[in-house]
Amino acid sequence: MTAWRYGLLGLAALAGFAATQILPDIHLDAPAPTGWVTDAAGSYITQIGQQSVRPGGGRQIDYGYWPAVPPPRVVAATLALEDRRFWQHPGVDPVAVTRAIWQHLRGGRGSGASTIAMQVVRMQHPRPRTLWSKTIEAGAALGLTLRYGHAAVLAQYLRLAPYGESSHGIAHAARWYFDRPADDLTVAQAALLCSIPQSPGHLSLRRPGRIQARARRAILAMDLDDAARSDALAALPAVAPRPAPRRPPGLLLVERLQRERPAGEGPILRATIDLDLQDWVRGRADAHLARWRLDGAQQAAVMVVRRRDRAVVADVGGQSGIDFSREFRSPGSTLKPFLYAIGLDRGLIAPQQIAADAPERASGISNADHDFLGNLLPRQALANSRNVPAAALLRQIGLQPAFDALRRLGLHDKSGSPERFGLAMAIGALPTTLERLMRAYATLADDGRDRPLAWFAADPVPSTQLIGLDAARLVGRFLSDPVARLPSFPRYGSSEYPFAVALKTGTSQGYRDAWTLAWSRDYVVGVWVGRGDAGPMTRLSGARAAAGLAQEVLLHLHGSLRTDLVAGEFAPPPGRVPTELCARTGRAAGPDCAERLTEWVHPDVPSAPMAETRLAITRPGNNLHVWRNPNLPAALNRLVLHASVEPKAAQIVWLLNGEPISTAESDAPLVWTMTPGRYRFQIRLATQSAVSSPVHVVVE
Repeated sequence: MTAWRYGLLGLAALAGFAATQILPDIHLDAPAPTGWVTDAAGSYITQIGQQSVRPGGGRQIDYGYWPAVPPPRVVAATLALEDRRFWQHPGVDPVAVTRAIWQHLRGGRGSGASTIAMQVVRMQHPRPRTLWSKTIEAGAALGLTLRYGHAAVLAQYLRLAPYGESSHGIAHAARWYFDRPADDLTVAQAALLCSIPQSPGHLSLRRPGRIQARARRAILAMDLDDAARSDALAALPAVAPRPAPRRPPGLLLVERLQRERPAGEGPILRATIDLDLQDWVRGRADAHLARWRLDGAQQAAVMVVRRRDRAVVADVGGQSGIDFSREFRSPGSTLKPFLYAIGLDRGLIAPQQIAADAPERASGISNADHDFLGNLLPRQALANSRNVPAAALLRQIGLQPAFDALRRLGLHDKSGSPERFGLAMAIGALPTTLERLMRAYATLADDGRDRPLAWFAADPVPSTQLIGLDAARLVGRFLSDPVARLPSFPRYGSSEYPFAVALKTGTSQGYRDAWTLAWSRDYVVGVWVGRGDAGPMTRLSGARAAAGLAQEVLLHLHGSLRTDLVAGEFAPPPGRVPTELCARTGRAAGPDCAERLTEWVHPDVPSAPMAETRLAITRPGNNLHVWRNPNLPAALNRLVLHASVEPKAAQIVWLLNGEPISTAESDAPLVWTMTPGRYRFQIRLATQSAVSSPVHVVVE
């Protein structure tokens, strides 16, 4: 720039100062802060940036612009490098302008005369680097300083300045490069960062060289005592940024958190996700899916919600670019618990009231096994997931009232008439999503109180009572009773836990969707298995597939093994008492009742004394000593055991050394392949804990 142009710049600055008195649009203008998302423990997940136009055209994603109180070390290093007389001049530095003109007249390269305030103007409104642009910047810099003061202008600079790698503002840069607040930067770190804005495209912390020399200049110019200066200079060569933070695997989670970002929150957002748990759940989902692929499964989605605050701590949306936790699919039988809750709430059914699983009640709807179990208590009808009683209950409630109640629970947002779904609404005709089911099941688990799922740490949202406490607790106890699931779901499989768990499986028509929703005292877990094209799988049901993965996740969350002792149960409804009922009549069990269930009923339901059940292993006798025939194949060395049960029961459990090994009808023998050792055989009813006297057997 020629000398006369510098002179013009000085005159223009004075003219600009006068112009500021009549330019009301001179103001500090910063983009909104971008988001920095961490998991619950503070580990980096992602950034939420914003697009900007590059000076030479094209678009880029920018991050930062976080407001911050300028830390003293950062202020000192910045002013030492960018504007040493910042506090003395009014926004344009006449000394710097004069020096630049003098250097140019002597034939050298003129030093820059842009002040902090002029750079703020340029960063707020980039312009081509012309004399006229310099004139506008000078005048606006004077106006900004006059209007807002030096401190505000400096804070604006430290919010907007580019620090390389798309980072803007010292607060963001400190977090990006050193994972710490700007207040905690060392002198050497501050000097290095403040060296970047002069040329962020060439001065990089990841390429030591020129930036080290510039940072050294800053340290030497800063107002430090000798010891502090020496320490900073000695530390400077060893200062290195951390590796650039990288997103964890799983783009679906990142996209979800970007969508769920709460409006108006600060720049650093703490998500509820636990990345360690997220990685573990993803690994287990992938492992299970690898086994299911032979049966046609292509995708598996898993969500884990912490009950106390509805925090989503893990969310694996699938193995492709589609988030299947948000896709509408047929829910199979997973809506049945809500129909039972509605029916109990409205007094249409009672725990001791018999439901008929019979052909004449079918209304064109069949059970999954194409069979009928006859009279059942509501606990059994729901736990066995019988379609016929569920359809009959829906008819009692009414299609429209049920449709509206399910909408209030957030399971769908459809309007209009539910007639197009009909009674099939009870068995999967009304589409919903895994996320919606998770919220609704969390409502059931929380005594019927509804709250949104939480993706970010925040104050809890007040709850809304959508299901009565009495009904919610009864349904929870129905779903947590492994005995009530007999005979449709066998004992000691993927639906049984060593602690209280309420669960419901679901399978859509044609095995297109396999579901399990389950809750324990601390968590709600949901699993969906299916295909992206909604095609059928090969007999891959909720009980066969999804329940196993849900069980593994809950056991991991509770630090338990399947073989641990049973501990605890869910709280019963207040005002009800446990009463042993005859499962086929719903009346208090008498001496002749062979199949009993304990149900929580109101005190006015009469009870009857329990009949004593006699259990015995009749053959072989106790203390049998038997030798295997070495000439026979191992499979033919077998021992046959017989039992006696009075009164006769539908099913017994055979125990070997205290562990269940088989279930059978009470009059069916147990055929056991012998191996050398000492053994203790006992039996018990599937519905009771009392065991028979032991029969000891020694095999050699």
